[in-house]
Amino acid sequence: MTEADATEGFLVRARAVVAGVDANFEGEVHEGAGLLVRDGVIQALAPFAELRSAHPDLPVEGSPDAIVFPGLVNGHHHSGLTPFQLGVSYGPLETWLPQFRGMRYVGHRLDTLYSAIEMLESGTTTVQHIHPGLSGDVASWTDLSEKVIGTYREIGMRVSFSFMIRNRNQLVHEDDAPFLARLPEEEAAYWRPLLAASRTPVGDCMDWFEAQKRDWRQRDPDGVAWQLAPANLHWCTDDALVAIFDTARRTGSKVHMHLVETHLQAEYARRHLGTSAVRHLAGLGCLDSNLTLGHGIWVDEQDLDLIQECGCSICHNASSGLRLASGVAPVNDMLKRGVPVCLGIDQAGINDDRDMLQEMRLVWALHREPGLTAFRPTAGHVFKMASEHGAATTGFEGRIGRLDVGRAADIVMVDWNDIARPFIDEKIPLIDALLQRTRQMAADTVFVGGRKVVSEGRVISIDRQAVFDEISDFLASSLSPQERLARERTDQLMHHVRAWFEAAYPDPLRHRYRFNSISGQA
Repeated sequence: MTEADATEGFLVRARAVVAGVDANFEGEVHEGAGLLVRDGVIQALAPFAELRSAHPDLPVEGSPDAIVFPGLVNGHHHSGLTPFQLGVSYGPLETWLPQFRGMRYVGHRLDTLYSAIEMLESGTTTVQHIHPGLSGDVASWTDLSEKVIGTYREIGMRVSFSFMIRNRNQLVHEDDAPFLARLPEEEAAYWRPLLAASRTPVGDCMDWFEAQKRDWRQRDPDGVAWQLAPANLHWCTDDALVAIFDTARRTGSKVHMHLVETHLQAEYARRHLGTSAVRHLAGLGCLDSNLTLGHGIWVDEQDLDLIQECGCSICHNASSGLRLASGVAPVNDMLKRGVPVCLGIDQAGINDDRDMLQEMRLVWALHREPGLTAFRPTAGHVFKMASEHGAATTGFEGRIGRLDVGRAADIVMVDWNDIARPFIDEKIPLIDALLQRTRQMAADTVFVGGRKVVSEGRVISIDRQAVFDEISDFLASSLSPQERLARERTDQLMHHVRAWFEAAYPDPLRHRYRFNSISGQA
């Protein structure tokens, strides 16, 4: 479909259109329906025969076997090539993250394209991109954001862009200077300037953020949003957090903050603040409805009550919690309180890719507590997490996440025959069948704002094979002297990092698996 066709309008034909999920978490399914799309917006949802009769000359997308549903939202994403691909095996977060400093980097455009291809081909049309951080001068920050955002828009995705803000404790749970002072001077001398380059005054970050947000609001308000991302409680001073949240309120911006992803993060708050991380944020006045908490694995009942009262959202990253041995978030308790939960794939899903439908299946299965009458998320809960709730946390609420008249034509089509082969009983609700039986990277056709970006299961807005080839060629090449030194220094650094954490947290934490705990405690 050409840009001219999208402007003039087209029809979508389907076996069924899943417009969204209702207040009872049931799928809103329209059998034999179709959509009228014009200027990137849904103009009508009606029986396809009626639409065809009224618009006989418009081109038709889809087929009698197509299942159509809203574009999905990846509510928590960082980078393209996965750490595993780049030589960092999965392990506990505290000793996993520092190893990134020795990884190779293919550049902003190729890295962004790689994960964007996987997201689009699994039906994800919008992403919350949380860049690992800023370093260098303002010109380099702007170059980074221009390339990352520009690449998402080139391939056809919507993006909410943010950058992680840290102003302390970049390597371990103490500040950089005393940690580096205990290292051999040759090693410390290597890391001091690199860490210093990432510790930009928070006020400078806020000024740049405000300027960029104003600029992109003029340039691409439909496809680009900006929000703030204080990295985590142990990475930000209280003064920094207050400044960030003040900026967010003054500019009407959303905030996405990692919090209590690991039990050591929860222990850090207890030791240093005398309370939980959530309660400390509340005391600073930083809990409100513009905030999404990433992970939220190690929250307790009182934390959840505060989150519910303030209207915060949670971004659940199930694969991440499992791969990094961080734990399982108490999602059922969140849902029972009415806390909005969205879904993120974080660095990668359980298959080391960005297949959102598979992440949804994992979430559905992971939280199936035992008991005849126990609360368990339904397919409707999970679809809402990956659509409407994700839309709300990315700043595109009211525009995406559902296939309603007046909303953007972010549309995913899958083939019913691939789902139903050889048979599915009519008693099975359609969204249950979608959740349970879609194949890997299942999207057959995807539109974003009425623009076709995936056809026959492959991205068509860029040359995907050329991207893969360029990445492969780069990573197969020999390490540069700078890259080799970074690997060597990082390997040396990890001995000190592991020793620090072993000394700081000497008592191993052993919890029963949540659903097998005879005490009922997490």
